[in-house]
Amino acid sequence: MKVNEIFYSLQGEGRFTGVPAVFVRLSGCNMHCWFCDTSHEDGVQMSVEEIVSQALSFPSRHVVITGGEPALQLDKELSDALHKAGFFIQIETNGTVPLREGVSVDWITCSPKVGVRELDGVVRERALRLGRIDELKVVMDSEDMDPSRFETIKASEYRLQPCATGDPAKDKRILKATIEYIQAHPQWSLSLQTHKMLDIR
Repeated sequence: MKVNEIFYSLQGEGRFTGVPAVFVRLSGCNMHCWFCDTSHEDGVQMSVEEIVSQALSFPSRHVVITGGEPALQLDKELSDALHKAGFFIQIETNGTVPLREGVSVDWITCSPKVGVRELDGVVRERALRLGRIDELKVVMDSEDMDPSRFETIKASEYRLQPCATGDPAKDKRILKATIEYIQAHPQWSLSLQTHKMLDIR
C-alpha cells in the first residue's frame, strides 16, 4: 500500500474537531480539485503490519484514513487489522470511489466534489458511490455557491465548510455567505479548518 505520510495531531474539521487522532494519508486521488491543499502523490510502500505498528506508536486509538482519495487503496486487511488493534476508524473520502468489499469503517466523512471546477477549469459531475454517509462535509468554494443541491444526499449530519482560497477578502465573503446559509438552513452546521487556525498539522 502506498502511504504518503502517517502523523499524529488533532482532527481539525467536522464532527471530531479537537479529537487526538492518527492520520494515515494514502497516496493518490481520482480528482484534481483546484482548491486542494494536500500534496498526496508521493509515498512509500508499506505493509499492513508496518502501518498498524506505526499507528500504535501514538496514544490515541482514533485513526483517520485520508488522502488524496483513500478508497482507492483501503482494503479489508487494513481495516480489520486496525480494528483488531483497537482503533476507531474514520475515513475522509470524496465519495466517488466505493469502499472495497469487506472494508469496515466506523465513521464516513464524505466531502463531495460533484460539480467542482478541477485544475483545468472544467466542471465535472461525479456521482457518489457510497452505501452510507455519516457526515456530509461540503466545501463552500465561492460566495455565490448554492449548497441546496447537496441536500438530497442522505447523511446523518450535514456540515458546510468555507474554503480557504488564499485571498483574505474573498475568504471573508465566503465565510459570511456560509454563515448566512447555515442560519437560514439549520440542518447544516459549520465546519472550520481549526488546524490551520492553530498552525498544527
